[in-house]
Amino acid sequence: MKHAAVFEVKGWCPGALKPMQSGDGLIVRVRPRCGMFKPDEMLVLAEAARRFGNGHIDLTRRANLQIRGVGEESLLGLQHVIAGLGLLDPAPEAEAVRNLMVSPLAGIDPTEVLDVRGIARELAQLLTSEHALWALPSKFCFIIDGCGTLTLADERADIRIAAIRDGANPSVAIGLDTQAGIDWLGSVSAAAAATAATETASAFLAVVSNVKRQRMRAVPAEGLASIRSAMRSRLNPLELDQRKTQRSSDRHVGLRDLGAGRFAVGVAAPFGRVETAQLEKLAGEMAAFGVEEVRLSPWRILYAEVVGALTGNAVLDAARSVDLITDPDDPLLRVEACPGAPACRSTSLDTRGDARRLAALSSRFGFEGTIHVSGCAKGCAKSAAADLVLVGAESKYGIVRNGTAQECPAGSASFAELAADPGTIFAEGRRYD
Repeated sequence: MKHAAVFEVKGWCPGALKPMQSGDGLIVRVRPRCGMFKPDEMLVLAEAARRFGNGHIDLTRRANLQIRGVGEESLLGLQHVIAGLGLLDPAPEAEAVRNLMVSPLAGIDPTEVLDVRGIARELAQLLTSEHALWALPSKFCFIIDGCGTLTLADERADIRIAAIRDGANPSVAIGLDTQAGIDWLGSVSAAAAATAATETASAFLAVVSNVKRQRMRAVPAEGLASIRSAMRSRLNPLELDQRKTQRSSDRHVGLRDLGAGRFAVGVAAPFGRVETAQLEKLAGEMAAFGVEEVRLSPWRILYAEVVGALTGNAVLDAARSVDLITDPDDPLLRVEACPGAPACRSTSLDTRGDARRLAALSSRFGFEGTIHVSGCAKGCAKSAAADLVLVGAESKYGIVRNGTAQECPAGSASFAELAADPGTIFAEGRRYD
């Protein structure tokens, strides 16, 4: 099976000031402040998606929210709404570099090493105010991880800030995303963490060329050595093995007992797609039950602290009533799929319809691995490897096992042909033509 070069890799992410054209109109990405929205803000955004877009809302794997189907004539009105919520950046360049993923339960989780919300707020302010940092690639990303129950240890970002217990007081480790894994540069106090992260980003800019596209993981060994040298005097030696401080990343939906009398709920949307009515119902019920903040995550799961188990179950009942996912055993949680046709111009395949059918088949055949259905070889829904990948080209799918959509499958078949013989999909090593 050949990968047809019919798609365009844009190399940048949409924003509110610089939306991206897609098959169903403009995509407008709304970046939250410190990884969260208030329920009333989500209600406003849901209404805006209905008024200015097509009512489709995406939760992204960078913990943002996207409004789809916006027309050119509607964009200004939507931007006014976003600005009214205090979520519009001063310039497209500032918006493009404010790419932060923050621990979803920061300040809520009793087991976290450090509440990292203050670091996230300061880092966002530095990124948008220091114009020299606007030269960072538009996909350059920072992780700020409090290292509690819902750690971000398995997520990739160019620069990682991770809370650690290194002595009497918590501090943070600064790491780089490299081809060989995370290269931990050293540690610094929480108060100095945001500045250290921006200094590391500046050191990156000093060593790279073709900065529009290059990411930290593409920096050669001599460039990484230059960054380490530039940061050596600014950071303390990291005495403990940071790898031993990471917790299991359990992406839990449903009711979660955090301990110390605190509870949270996790609600997922199939493939991250939320319709306006679903978001209005969920946000409205959360507001009614006293939820103050809704946290976004890179797993397309929304988290919120609730006052107790009874309240949490009531919120989950409301989510289930509009077909959102609250069952941790739901097979759709193991499946990632891009929007597909007609929303995306890079494919003619109904990827999400096929993904739903594939999830049902996987349950029948006892397949418990991760699945990625991609309309083309870009692999927008999931860049990491999956146990099973269906990658589209020329109206058919090829199968990749334990890999990514960028890898070349051996053959191709229509989804109907694959579904007629599910063993073709789930049997390891089975060939198809």
